[in-house]
Amino acid sequence: MPPISQLRGRTLGRILIKMGKLTRTQVGEALEIQKSRHGPIGQILTELGYVTEADVQLALAAQVGMEPVELSKIDVPAEVIAMIPAQAAYTYRVIPLDYEPSTKLLTIAVDSPSNFRATDDLKTLMGFQVRACIATREELDVALSRYYPEDAAESIGDLIEKISSDEDLAKFQGRGESLDLEDLKEMADSNPVKKLLNLVLLQAIRDKASDIHFEPFENEFKMRYRIDGVLYAMVPPPKHIAMAVASRIKVMANLDIAERRLPQDGRIELQVGGNPVDLRVSVLPTMFGESVVMRVLDRSNVMLDLRRIGLRDDDLRVVEQLIHKPNGIIINTGPTGSGKTTTLYAALHELNKIDTKILTAEDPVEYDIDGLCQCQINPEAGLTFARCLRSFLRQDPDVILVGEIRDLETAQIAVQASLTGHLVFTTLHTNDAPSAIARLVDLGVEPFLLTATLEGIIAQRLVRRICDNCKDEFHPTEEMLMELDLKPEDVAGQTFMYGRGCDYCNNTGYKRRMGLFEIMLLDDAMRQLIMDRASTNVLRAAARKKGMRTLRESGLLAIAEGLTTIEEVAKETMMESD
Repeated sequence: MPPISQLRGRTLGRILIKMGKLTRTQVGEALEIQKSRHGPIGQILTELGYVTEADVQLALAAQVGMEPVELSKIDVPAEVIAMIPAQAAYTYRVIPLDYEPSTKLLTIAVDSPSNFRATDDLKTLMGFQVRACIATREELDVALSRYYPEDAAESIGDLIEKISSDEDLAKFQGRGESLDLEDLKEMADSNPVKKLLNLVLLQAIRDKASDIHFEPFENEFKMRYRIDGVLYAMVPPPKHIAMAVASRIKVMANLDIAERRLPQDGRIELQVGGNPVDLRVSVLPTMFGESVVMRVLDRSNVMLDLRRIGLRDDDLRVVEQLIHKPNGIIINTGPTGSGKTTTLYAALHELNKIDTKILTAEDPVEYDIDGLCQCQINPEAGLTFARCLRSFLRQDPDVILVGEIRDLETAQIAVQASLTGHLVFTTLHTNDAPSAIARLVDLGVEPFLLTATLEGIIAQRLVRRICDNCKDEFHPTEEMLMELDLKPEDVAGQTFMYGRGCDYCNNTGYKRRMGLFEIMLLDDAMRQLIMDRASTNVLRAAARKKGMRTLRESGLLAIAEGLTTIEEVAKETMMESD
């Protein structure tokens, strides 16, 4: 094969000719076919039987300057293999080949020239400079099995044991505030710390965790992650590496590692298993060090489809009618972590067409979505919801999302936007749908403006779903039924389900979550009640007469269908007072 310098940047056909795999005539034939049916030239040449897929991959790698490597003829030293944990090697499909400590240059083998995210992520996660070489898929599979046997994969527990006895990290024990910037950089660069973070992140993403917590206390350093709304503890690392972990995360998120007195926020972008994952980082100074929380925003895992967020068929029809109104305000309400953002994104996804201009003002922007103009609120720089919303009206939008109505000024501009022909989505923090009216009136919005603009209020909660893998029948006790204000005769003949617990659901009996919804529509009668400043209880009773299903009633239906349990519904919903 000719030197890579002679092949870099050339056309694929020319490279394959220089490699001795093709003739000019064969390339000409493929180019003629490409004119009529389009598609990649490499695929056409493979279909014609002139080259193999491996030849095309090798040529594509040469095109971007990657050297070929025969893994079967190389014996990689154990200390180089140890540079990348087994989980990372399998996730990114890479084999480390060589490491130069002075320049931090890690040479790796990949089996696809398009696997550039592996080089980017290894740079972000581990702090290496990365040079990639190309190997065949078959040789990479053999090398992974050889160097990283699955049963020998390093666990977080094994790594923490090694860290506990690591002399380089032990010298920082008890130093506290006396560490200078060079010490912090050395800690952040420590290979055991990088590997630990790497494993924790990969495990959390694999287990579909929503948040990862690193918390320093007086006598311990806790690592926890939240799955389906519940926090689980991981094996605690030694306390003296708390500052090293915080410093490493700050480096990854481009934060100031020398600043330990003020809160900081940042973002890390990764590509895990081919899926884009954003990590939103929050660093908070506490009495015993910096508490770091990473919110995992796995874009492949978010359900941007109204049909998949848990709406019942009748509720789905109502919501679809609501979001296709030409103007008005639609409010989504519920506590933090109840899935409001996902519901609103799903609604915007439905409306995200070429003929619709959508602007969002968010704090922070959770998911980066094509086709939406998303604006990050920055109160410190003077960019508040109200100011952002005022500018939006000059941007000729059709649909506006305001992350949250927190004050009268924002509420007034949302009303103004609605009155001038825009559809406005927003959120509030209230316990149920009827309470949202009282909240807006408390903020100072006039009832006549509410009746002129408000179209509907969607309240929601998230409950854990019973694991399908270990679902079983059971008979609830009277005490359990009393939690939902039910008597045994109310549920005669009804089947109740629960999860026994299995490996698939980490022995919790639950896997994933579902939404419970309460949708209140405003008709003329409801508008009159609002004008008359009726109480929340009166509004709730009127809405129920009109067919509104409360959160508790939605929960009872989900229990009857064997989707969730009495405990979950009792925990997330309250009894409605008549």
